[in-house]
Amino acid sequence: MYEAAKKSWIVFSLVAGCLFVGGADAPRAEADEKTIIRFATIAPGGSTFGKILRAWGRSLSKETEGRVELRYYSGGSQGDERDFIRKMRAGQMDAAGVTTIGLGIVVRPVLVLSAPGVIETYEELGRVRAKMNARFEQMFEDAGFVLLNWSDAGKGRIMSTIPIAKPADLKAARPWAWKDDPLFSEFLKVVGANPVRLGVTEVYAGLQTKMVDVVPASPIAALALQWFTKLKYMSDESFGIILGASLIKKDKFDRLSPDDQKVLKETARRAAAALDKVVRRDDAKAYDILLERGIQLVDTSPYRAQWNRASDETIDRLTGRIFSKSLLAEVRAAAEGTDL
Repeated sequence: MYEAAKKSWIVFSLVAGCLFVGGADAPRAEADEKTIIRFATIAPGGSTFGKILRAWGRSLSKETEGRVELRYYSGGSQGDERDFIRKMRAGQMDAAGVTTIGLGIVVRPVLVLSAPGVIETYEELGRVRAKMNARFEQMFEDAGFVLLNWSDAGKGRIMSTIPIAKPADLKAARPWAWKDDPLFSEFLKVVGANPVRLGVTEVYAGLQTKMVDVVPASPIAALALQWFTKLKYMSDESFGIILGASLIKKDKFDRLSPDDQKVLKETARRAAAALDKVVRRDDAKAYDILLERGIQLVDTSPYRAQWNRASDETIDRLTGRIFSKSLLAEVRAAAEGTDL
């Protein structure tokens, strides 16, 4: 496998948000009262993501003896990730499930997790989470949030209506870039392409109207959001792992009893572990389904040097602006299983 993960940030911004959730403020619950945590998710309610979220909610309610309830708002009914964060800060939401893009709105340096060449495999991802979790938890706590869990949404690939084999091919295309994504936007500047900025919930319509013709996506996400019905091509190699996490506003979390806080974190951890297992299995199946439905593979490997040069220039531009050189080195060391 060549350094495909050097381009992993191209797709990190996709739809790991499909995996997670959001909610609204409420008074401190007494022992005999119920605390409602309203969750918003881009994931369709009937998807694998939605089913596991509901299972999480049932576990939380049972293990807190009904004192805490997760209430879901699925299918992007609460907007995009920026909307989730804005509503949390305004006291209109309690929690949010977001990709690295949403996390970066709260804590900018967390975008380092999708920096080129940092995380290539699920094993490396696991090492980074284990080694760096406490560091990132503190960053989010300082920003007024509690990090409940980490998860992922499959292996990202470039999907399109025209073949995209090398970076220069993007110049003649209309690539989608998330409105709050500074990484892919910088990459497009490097290769001389222009992004079409849309929210996740606007992408399907953008494909329908041909406003966009390139979308970074994992196979499971492309199926869940029906994007694949408007696409013809997919990169044969993955461009890294799409990352995400779920957050809850700290003042809401603090209103739970210590025992219920513990249960919320534990059930969140179990839900994320279950989700990762199912998503990784189903993403591989989704890849095969896309091929069965006529999606054609594009070989990007002959142009690996061009992808790598563009990726290296992008990360050089972003280091010091988005994340520090020292944090980048620390995450890379964690991924490799070495000490600085």
